[in-house]
Amino acid sequence: MGKLEPLGIKRLEALHYYVRDLERSRHFYLDMMDFAEVWRSSPALDQAGRQRSSVFRAGDVVVVCSQPVGEGGRAWRYLRKHPDGVGSIVFEVEDIERTFKLLEQRGGTPITDIQRFQDDGGTLAMFNITTPFGDTTFRFVQRGGFRALYSGLQEVPATATAGRGGNRFGFQRVDHVTSNFQTMKPALLWMEHVMGFEPYWEVAFHTSDVDGGASGGSGLKSIVMWEPQSGVKFANNEPMRPFFKASQINVFNEDLRGDGVQHVALEVPEILGAVRGLREQGVSFMPTPKAYYDMLPGRIQHSSIGKIDEEIATLAELGILIDGDAQGKYMLQIFVKEWAALHGDPEAGPFFYEIIQRKGDRGFGAGNFRALFESIERTQRAEGRI
Repeated sequence: MGKLEPLGIKRLEALHYYVRDLERSRHFYLDMMDFAEVWRSSPALDQAGRQRSSVFRAGDVVVVCSQPVGEGGRAWRYLRKHPDGVGSIVFEVEDIERTFKLLEQRGGTPITDIQRFQDDGGTLAMFNITTPFGDTTFRFVQRGGFRALYSGLQEVPATATAGRGGNRFGFQRVDHVTSNFQTMKPALLWMEHVMGFEPYWEVAFHTSDVDGGASGGSGLKSIVMWEPQSGVKFANNEPMRPFFKASQINVFNEDLRGDGVQHVALEVPEILGAVRGLREQGVSFMPTPKAYYDMLPGRIQHSSIGKIDEEIATLAELGILIDGDAQGKYMLQIFVKEWAALHGDPEAGPFFYEIIQRKGDRGFGAGNFRALFESIERTQRAEGRI
């Protein structure tokens, strides 16, 4: 099969998150993450969609949170089956007609025909499709000057969130989206043959050296697909034997009650200050074992990274992970606690954010996967989930 014609994706525009408690989400994004609340759904939209929505933005990162109002709406249907989670991912495209035509020709399944809207700024056209990402749908939009993210939203005056929303932690954009599957091959084939994405990176490992005496551990296979024209990247994970059921990928699947988005990576220009500030605002991160930093000087010395700008003691203090590539470039990353642990509520769901600073390395921290998995395993074991 030859390379497919690109869909004309310009960027990943927004994430649409379904929640049981919109005020809790508002507190998280405004008071802890320093996002701005830029739009809220109008009373008419609340009634029509049977859900109340707020849109939060920091840099080019846009998150819509919707809480059910009564029964029958999209948020209500999602939350009947799942804890809080990502229900839709929104892409801006160059030509909505061409995108729709290409997707239909390749076997994509539209939920709606192209819908068109107009306001005093211009036009908006959009449609949705189903995906193999559990109950997460994709939305494609073409913008022609339309002011709001979508029709029926009202602008939130800056005075309503005074002193908040300055993006002082420097969130720039979504670096990648990571999803977990019990079996990921159908999603990979769909992304290749329907979306036109290409393989970008992969890794497979187990958190313990599995031998005849091993009694546990967590393994995964991870394959990243991307769209070269836009740079949009999706990392995809599945559990790996042995101990399939104990794999934290499978535990995520059980907690979410299906396949879906595990985490979203947010890029920042300076991670040390961002993490320090986020901690001061009450954001908790997944712990990294002390042994990781004890071994880090030797790992850096024997790797191609050679030298880093940061002090290892500072990385250890903040819990930041580091990984590099064969060209001596590197990246820094850290993972916010999953929402269920962050909010002390299982129905808040197993989703979490990653904070990442890239210093030339475009990879996905293969050397850190083991540390992340072991951290998640410790949390799940402490909570009695494995």
